[in-house]
Amino acid sequence: MTSLHAKALTAAMWLSRRKRTFADLDRLRESFEHRQRPEDAVPPARVRRQVAVSRNVLRDRPVYTLRPRGEGTSRHVLYLHGGAYVHQIQRDHWSFLSRLVRRTGCTVTAPLYPLAPTHHCDETVDMVMATYKEELGAVEPGDQIVMGDSAGGALTLVLARSLRDEGRPQPKEIVLLSPWLDVTMSDPAQPELDRHDPYLAIAGLREAGRLYAGPRDPRDPLISPLNGELSGLGTLSLFAGTRDVLLADARRLREKARARSVPLEYHEYEGMFHAWMIAYFAEARQATGRIAHLVRR
Repeated sequence: MTSLHAKALTAAMWLSRRKRTFADLDRLRESFEHRQRPEDAVPPARVRRQVAVSRNVLRDRPVYTLRPRGEGTSRHVLYLHGGAYVHQIQRDHWSFLSRLVRRTGCTVTAPLYPLAPTHHCDETVDMVMATYKEELGAVEPGDQIVMGDSAGGALTLVLARSLRDEGRPQPKEIVLLSPWLDVTMSDPAQPELDRHDPYLAIAGLREAGRLYAGPRDPRDPLISPLNGELSGLGTLSLFAGTRDVLLADARRLREKARARSVPLEYHEYEGMFHAWMIAYFAEARQATGRIAHLVRR
């Protein structure tokens, strides 16, 4: 059963009309100014007290690394944040990453990759690949975990494919959290899912995807990785919720993996909204426990 806390958070999103950002294209465009401010994207003081934080600059973009203050392990997570390619990393992301570091002893690197509409797919994917090579290139493949939520989940799959195509070893784990796998938002099940999603909406996501694609076809597997090949990748895991308009594409990836005999650990949570696992309530803590297991195993 869905917890009271989760139900309350869902109700609060409806009452605050949070969905308007993605349901109204004017509001979406207005959100770019205050959701892309660099000063709002730094790890907050609370996180800096909990874990050691360092900052690097790569391709003129900040890259943050979080490490345990005590003894850690050799596991290194490359985390790619969500935000529909138009919004910056949020406080909830930093809190989630801090919990993951403290729970597993891993190191986490999070690049603040270029955002649309100023930047497009090629620049973003190039920066993500450069970050992997710079920060995880010397890490043993068995200690590498690539993970991301929403747009970052798509970038996670794109990165894994790029490594495969370059003949590089695959990361031990490829973890997709509420991934945005097809920016065309064309699945026939999505309008019904949209009605029950308290946060995302088809119209705004389709526009954000168009802006991110730039001159490329939005169906390109670099932008909509649902359309790419799944063979030859590391261990895939996917977490999804039933009150997320992106659920339809998560299920399509599951069916595609089954049809091609590609192992995929699929976790679908009843009543959960988009990217719930980075929050902090019963279902989120349960999902975090499963994610921590993937990092440690």
